[in-house]
Amino acid sequence: MASSISREWVGLNTFAPATQTKLLELLARLKQENVNTLTILVMGKCGVGKSSTVNSIIGERVVTISAFQSEGLRPVLVSRTRGGLVLNIIDTPGLIEGGYINDQALEIIKHILLNKTIDVLLYVDRLDTYRVDSMDKMVVRAITDTLGKEIWKKALVVLTHAQFSPPDGLPYDEYFSRRSEALLKSVHQGARLKKDDKQDSSIPVVLVENSGRCNKNENNEKVLPNGISWIPNLVQTITEVALNGCKSIHVDKKLIEGPNPNQTGKMLIPLIFALQYFLVIKPIERAIKKDIRRESRPSWEKRG
Repeated sequence: MASSISREWVGLNTFAPATQTKLLELLARLKQENVNTLTILVMGKCGVGKSSTVNSIIGERVVTISAFQSEGLRPVLVSRTRGGLVLNIIDTPGLIEGGYINDQALEIIKHILLNKTIDVLLYVDRLDTYRVDSMDKMVVRAITDTLGKEIWKKALVVLTHAQFSPPDGLPYDEYFSRRSEALLKSVHQGARLKKDDKQDSSIPVVLVENSGRCNKNENNEKVLPNGISWIPNLVQTITEVALNGCKSIHVDKKLIEGPNPNQTGKMLIPLIFALQYFLVIKPIERAIKKDIRRESRPSWEKRG
């Protein structure tokens, strides 16, 4: 994995003063809750804006982006420190290749995540995509099979390209609501979340605009068409997910590979023997003894 040594988060100083103030308040809140390290995992399909979102959060061009090149297979780890807190962001390659899950990319991601603890998952897609299709469920299922269903309790959905005019004159907030609802339904289906799981894991949805065409407010903060200053809003939502009371996901070999079927079989052997003894052998023994008792003695035994 391409990585960088943890260094001071100087990119934070590039934000508008109002944004800096809000971000520092959120970092202080994390420190008050004894969070010294925050690790964010960024996943999704190709070309949805994962790397651009990482760059926007950091305030630096830490991940190389090119509109004329396909995504590489190497995840990128970006590490920054500020106020005693270490922020790690793991940017991953897109999981779809030619309409199917990119197994090679997935295996590399599994290897990189081994023995790491994920505090927040950013599941990235685009706001300006009108339909949810089978590929969305495929990606969600691949993430779930790799990290377990519990990862969705530490997740938020990020919709990029939010400086966007909805079709057919649809109000912005209404389009956002419909798009969010459709995508969350796909997440629930792809992750095979049951009714109780859905209630326990209400996944927030956040809007992002990484391009230079994003509007700004009177405080020089980047704002969306609905007036929200999106960088502080994104970091605030990340903070809320990190502090939501659910356990962070420690990625170990058992989580990635699942239970060892051989070990499971070994554990069942004593139970199988016990069942065989009580349900098969013992009844046979009792039947034999009963037959022996019923059997009359031979005639030569009666002489004498």
